[in-house]
Order: sequence, then structure tokens, then C-alpha cells
Amino acid sequence: MNSRPVTEIKQHEYALLNEIAQDSMLTQSNLSDRLGIAVGSVNWYIKRLITRGWVKVSHLDRTRLKYDLTPEGMAVFTQRALLYARDSLKVYGEYRKKAKALVTELKQKEITQVHIEGDDEVVDILRLTCIEDGLLVLDSPNGVSLKVNGQEYQAVISSK
Repeated sequence: MNSRPVTEIKQHEYALLNEIAQDSMLTQSNLSDRLGIAVGSVNWYIKRLITRGWVKVSHLDRTRLKYDLTPEGMAVFTQRALLYARDSLKVYGEYRKKAKALVTELKQKEITQVHIEGDDEVVDILRLTCIEDGLLVLDSPNGVSLKVNGQEYQAVISSK
């Protein structure tokens, strides 16, 4: 097995491992369509994966190939997925901590209702934190609006 660190796997290599793990009967043309890369690039990446010992190829007939992850390929795929999950949880934890700090600050100012601007996963973390801590989340602005500003949460308090 190649001792190359998992973090150095190119995104297309990981995407190919993922597709092959889901369906070993995909053609290179199918893989090209799914990944949005040229068939020639798919061929080149698959050859690299085979050379590394992460994928094996079997001939089903003269024109049809079957791709399978080797145990080493499955280990690389799983490790990369676990690293991604770990990193995602770390980012979630950081946003959750920032949201809790903002909500605590608002509650100390006796603010009980807020409006939240935006609609993505980072905003959802803020919304859930507000609800869990008893802040009423309004559909329209009414004094306090919360939003994401870069990688921070921000409260905009308007005078009534």
C-alpha cells in the first residue's frame, strides 16, 4: 500500500473512489458525466488509482470492464471520509460556540426576540441555538437582526 498521506488525494481521485464504491459497473463515460470531467481524464485517474493499488479492474467481456475498490482503496476512501466528517464537525462546533456567545450576549441585554437574515447551514446553526436558548425567532425584522458577516455572527440592533 502506498504510504502517501490521505490529505494529498486529489478531489477527482476521491470522487472516483466514491463513484466506484457505489457502482462498480460504471463505464468511464458514465464516470465522466457524473464527475464533469473528460473521459480521457477519467481514464488517467483510474490508471493512477490502479497503480496505487486502490482499484482493481476485471474484464467482464471484450468491451466491458468492472472496477472494484481494493482493501487499500476502501481504507483510503474511508479515512478520507472520516477526515472530512471530523473537519465538518470541527467547523460546526466553532460556529455553534460563536452562536452561543452571541445569544448569551443578547440575553444579558434582555433581548427576547430576533430576526435572522439568510438561509444556509451556518445560519441554521444560529437559528437552532436561538430557539434552544428561548429566543423567539421572528419572520420579519423587529429591532434586532442577526446575520453572518464573514465567519462571524453579527447582531444589528436598530432603535425603535
